[in-house]
Amino acid sequence: MNQHLRSEPIPFIDVASQRRRLGASLDAAVKRVMDHCQFVNGPEVFELEKQLAAYSGAKHVIGCASGTDAILMVMMAKNVGPGDAVLCPSFTFIATASPVARTGATPVYVDVDEATFNMSPESLKRGIATARKAGLKPVAVIPVDLFGQPADHDAIAEIASAEGLFVLDDAAQGFGASYKGRKLGTLGHATATSFFPAKPLGCFGDGGAIFTDDDELAATLRSIRVHGQGVDKYDNVRLGLTGRLDTMQAAVLIEKLKIFDDEIAARNRVAERYARGLSNVVTVPRLAPGNTSVWAQYTIRLPKGTDRDGFAAALKTQGVPTAIYYGKSMHQQTAYKHYPVAEGGLPACESLSQDVISLPMHAYLTEADQERIIAAVGGALAG
Repeated sequence: MNQHLRSEPIPFIDVASQRRRLGASLDAAVKRVMDHCQFVNGPEVFELEKQLAAYSGAKHVIGCASGTDAILMVMMAKNVGPGDAVLCPSFTFIATASPVARTGATPVYVDVDEATFNMSPESLKRGIATARKAGLKPVAVIPVDLFGQPADHDAIAEIASAEGLFVLDDAAQGFGASYKGRKLGTLGHATATSFFPAKPLGCFGDGGAIFTDDDELAATLRSIRVHGQGVDKYDNVRLGLTGRLDTMQAAVLIEKLKIFDDEIAARNRVAERYARGLSNVVTVPRLAPGNTSVWAQYTIRLPKGTDRDGFAAALKTQGVPTAIYYGKSMHQQTAYKHYPVAEGGLPACESLSQDVISLPMHAYLTEADQERIIAAVGGALAG
């Protein structure tokens, strides 16, 4: 019986436990939307935007349909297009660069810091030079707060200011974290985030938001998310899209935001236990001084020469799921590998893609399950 219990799989991300915790409050929130039937731009959307602004300290929050649309809408609002270059780290999900490509602009890939997984300021400088040599005009940079930890925003902002670049913070994995005492949402000219269900603050479908202190940009974004409308829906003054956040998802997020800080604290306790239990066998994530993390993923680096697939298979037999973020960096993927790479190459991105693996991480991971995971990692590496 005990052996059977030990073999039960541990959830990689436990949305079900969170759903049980919120229980009746979620049911009531969804019922309110069903009762008032304002499914598009209903009152919950604007209430959520107000609460997110208060939480982050941003002046404006514009809810939208996804984190990808959040980035695309900002690119559209800034009139980014053919001949323009936008600097992106290559070691991240494709949604950082795909909106850039969709505008006709050129993503230019830069390397990351191996310890924090985030954009390397030195590689950013080289990427800007590479873009100019290719005859492109560098107009923006998209740092990513990868795995929940903020990027080196001061260093990036200094470079961006000197080069005249717009800064769009991709906080799809990092919303709720802070950088030198400032919450994400107030760094850069704008911030994009995602409410995909697996995110630390996730809804029950797709959703996203944009944060900015720029009044003019906010007004343009609100127009873009509804087909580019002006005074009404038959006065379309710019190209836009159907980029609205669903009212039902906003209602869910309002309830989840109430427990968000408590869940962040729980994630940090999980990360601390992992660090204590694993630092002698793998390379654990390093939090830069002055940063907090929401630990969207807990990503370790395996010792050089480890059979990563074999390691993952060994953990699976113990009921421990794993995931690889990201087995191929963006510049290695078929549809995106023709775009420019910063001078000097991307050795850190390529190295990380070979040896990272992520362990279960969520606010409902028990100490017992975590000890089981730690033991499984040690056993697989010893084997």
